[in-house]
Amino acid sequence: MSTVSEQPAPLGAHYKWMALSVTSVGALMASMNSGTLIIALPTLLRDLHTTLLSLIWILLAYNVTQTVFVLNGGRLSDMYGRKRLYVMGFSVFTLASLLAGFTKNVDLLIALRAVQGVGGAFMAANSSAIVADAFPKAQLGLAIGTNQMMIAVGSILGPIVGGWLTSLGWQWVFWFNVPIGVIGTIWALVTLRDTAPRDARDPVDVWGNLTYAAGFALLMIGLSIGGIQSWAGVTKYILTGVVFLAAFLLIERRVRAPMLDLRLFRDASFSLNNAQVFLNAIVRFALTFLFVFYFQGAKGIDAVLAGVMLGPVAIGLLIASPIAGRLADRAHPRRLIQLGLLLTTLGMLGFATLLGSHTAYPLIAVLMFVAGVGSGLFNSPNSSLIMGSVAPDRRGVAAGVRTLLMSVGSVVAIIFTLSVVVARVPRDVMLKVFSGLASNLPDATLQPFISGLREAFWLLTVVSALSLVLALLTPRPQAAAQGRGQLVAASDD
Repeated sequence: MSTVSEQPAPLGAHYKWMALSVTSVGALMASMNSGTLIIALPTLLRDLHTTLLSLIWILLAYNVTQTVFVLNGGRLSDMYGRKRLYVMGFSVFTLASLLAGFTKNVDLLIALRAVQGVGGAFMAANSSAIVADAFPKAQLGLAIGTNQMMIAVGSILGPIVGGWLTSLGWQWVFWFNVPIGVIGTIWALVTLRDTAPRDARDPVDVWGNLTYAAGFALLMIGLSIGGIQSWAGVTKYILTGVVFLAAFLLIERRVRAPMLDLRLFRDASFSLNNAQVFLNAIVRFALTFLFVFYFQGAKGIDAVLAGVMLGPVAIGLLIASPIAGRLADRAHPRRLIQLGLLLTTLGMLGFATLLGSHTAYPLIAVLMFVAGVGSGLFNSPNSSLIMGSVAPDRRGVAAGVRTLLMSVGSVVAIIFTLSVVVARVPRDVMLKVFSGLASNLPDATLQPFISGLREAFWLLTVVSALSLVLALLTPRPQAAAQGRGQLVAASDD
């Protein structure tokens, strides 16, 4: 492994709270950005006169680009400093948000969403690492729980604010990010310090970056076209993407300074906790995505009220996240993770068995709240375990891996849940549902959409149950501690 080139600067007594405030602003902006845009999708489909595939890529472009760049962002932060990458991410995200509100060209809007994804990747890849560098291990769960609480606040405000902004014009969904982004950029520039040792002597993994970016992008293009339009003719995208990704893994095993350090996965706790991140991200993102179209499409509810009705998920997350973060510092977090995944599974099972055209909203709200509490109990302890299982100069990469898997999970959630739903729905009905114009359709016409929703929730139940099984198989604290020692030793080989 390379020699560390710079030592961390000494910390002041209050620095950790200042660093936490910076990452909390970023978490708030990122979570609000997701919620405001999702609630605006039906309006975008109507106003831009675009196709369903293009609409979904306005959403996917951010997630795919973030997924492509997040590992590189983590690696670059280990090399050149977390502050530099975090400030850059904030400023790029803010500028792209400003420009996105001025275009009505769908292709340009997708491109600007991709630029937003680059900024989001640099922020997301460094947020957990900045917190882990600043806080002692005994307070790490509390700090990460605070960040998760801000994500919950953004998740609550995002759909509500997004519904109101959409009534003013969908452009405001993007412009709303600008003042928050300006404040966050300046605050990060003034406040953050590079506190971790840098590993700046190894070169950037150029071929790893290129093969990974090409492989993942081609794979997602093929899956989205196949899932939403037709599987005819998409084999070339999927096969080429798989070939590039296979080449990426081969390169990462041989290159001196890999973009993805595969040695991290020698630790069973690290590997299994990250697998749970991926599966839980699929469930969490699909839940919000599906209910946006259930409320606005099938039920004909306006964007403002639909945003409010999505609130129980985020309220559960808001309540559970700080509690889980504090408890994770006092007892081993495995039990919290297992309880969280159990509650999430029960929530998905409830939707799969009870959701219909006329299901009472209080029942839906209770199930949403249960799923939100489950996510809140899962996120903070899971992140704490992952960040605590690697050496300090590997935290950027470890945070990048976790964010990567969350991003991949969100992309998979959109593509596969949507493909399950639209497979049952006639195209004219599908367009009315996703445009928010289906409330006047008879129940019999909407029934294929409702059946598709329930089938999607059955699949999400299975995915969440699998995540729970992995949580039960994750090593106990003694095994995890031994794994950390082995991993640090391996990283010094």
